[in-house]
Amino acid sequence: MGTFTMAFVAVILDRIFGEPDALWDRAPHPTVAMGNLVNWLDEALNRGGRRIAKGILACVVLVIVAGVTARLIAWVPDFGLLEILGAAVLIAQKSLVEHVRAVADALRQGLPQGRNAVSMIVGRDTGAMTEAEVSRAAIESAAENFSDGVVAPVFYFLIFGLPGIVIYKMINTADSMIGHRTPEYAEFGMAAAKLDDVLNWVPARISAGLIAAAFASKAALDVAFEDADLHRSPNAGWPEAAMAGALGVALSGPRSYSGAKTDDPFVNASGDRDIDENAVDR
Repeated sequence: MGTFTMAFVAVILDRIFGEPDALWDRAPHPTVAMGNLVNWLDEALNRGGRRIAKGILACVVLVIVAGVTARLIAWVPDFGLLEILGAAVLIAQKSLVEHVRAVADALRQGLPQGRNAVSMIVGRDTGAMTEAEVSRAAIESAAENFSDGVVAPVFYFLIFGLPGIVIYKMINTADSMIGHRTPEYAEFGMAAAKLDDVLNWVPARISAGLIAAAFASKAALDVAFEDADLHRSPNAGWPEAAMAGALGVALSGPRSYSGAKTDDPFVNASGDRDIDENAVDR
């Protein structure tokens, strides 16, 4: 079975089944196992001196473990069944839709419910968010995670098969855990953060094009090319700017992390800032 066919079937399986609780309540999700390995390397290596070198070593270990494990699975003579199932598990389209839709549904019940729902998908402070800020955070999460959770995994599966998607998810998981600009991870997590940036460079730009195509929106592409670089991330700005242009809203902008307010500029600053759950629905 060809890689394209396997990827197509995997996307369809994810769209139908998503993340079934009946399965993952009984067995650890692969990303949980990835997180456990990242955590073990963090505890073992993130101490003393030469932390940048140790962070590079950690990434090498993660890539080797992911690649070898995936290659062994791919070698099983099952006509690609395990590869399809593995890819379906690591593509997160349905769960992304469900989590973002939950924010819009919660906002209809009230602002406190909306804040609680969006806190499940963003890392910023949500306790004092306005309705517009909750809606903006949900849309930003939808755009960025469309790239990280759907387009990039499929992209690397198409090019490198199961090892490609597993290695990508391993590094993406590492970046989410240790790729922070904090005293604890500024050096040790640098390699994971930089490698994740490299791996997401092409998928992020493909994602912007797909968003523009889905909305048949030239404005999406215009805003992406004009404002993507305003974002703090070299990659997340592309799908977020495209989404801002497609919806005619302003995204990014100031937000709060651990009580500290940022002064990030708005992407598509002339777009609508007084938005609600209807924008999330769109």
